[in-house]
Amino acid sequence: MVCQACGAAVVQGVAFCSQCGTQVLAPPAAYAGYPPPMPPMYLPSTRVQRHMQTLGILWCVFGGYRVLGGLIGMFFLKAMALRGFGDSRWGYGDGGPFGSHFMAALVPFIAVYTAVVVALAFFVGFSLLTRKPWGRTLAIVAGCLSLLKPIFGTALGIYTLWVLAPAASGDEYERIADRS
Repeated sequence: MVCQACGAAVVQGVAFCSQCGTQVLAPPAAYAGYPPPMPPMYLPSTRVQRHMQTLGILWCVFGGYRVLGGLIGMFFLKAMALRGFGDSRWGYGDGGPFGSHFMAALVPFIAVYTAVVVALAFFVGFSLLTRKPWGRTLAIVAGCLSLLKPIFGTALGIYTLWVLAPAASGDEYERIADRS
């Protein structure tokens, strides 16, 4: 006999399935000569499993977005600090207490910050796409940090925490990571 709910083999005369606990009904006598029904061909996917690929891709896209934003920010900061990349026609004077030298000194810090943030985003995307065991923890930390980046970062952080933060998601992620 076969359980009608999960498809597991059930011993004749048992009232409940040992796998899922569903009450087992004896087949009618009219179907006694037919083979038992096939078990399900697929396992229903869990929330983490359904969203893992999308989440990994979105983190990689977010890394590209941060590269673009950092490059544009450095470009405009350098243009303002050097008055048009060395052209004196901009005529802003000496720039006051926070003049061009102060602004030009910020460019390397912005470059390092951008590189770190981009590396983190790509690393989170890679760990989720390859189902690394530590990927969930890294994604939760990065999701909390990305909440501070308005619009895209906040949306990605909320989505990441919605998928990966619940305790049940941790169990699901461990099962997925163990299979990989």
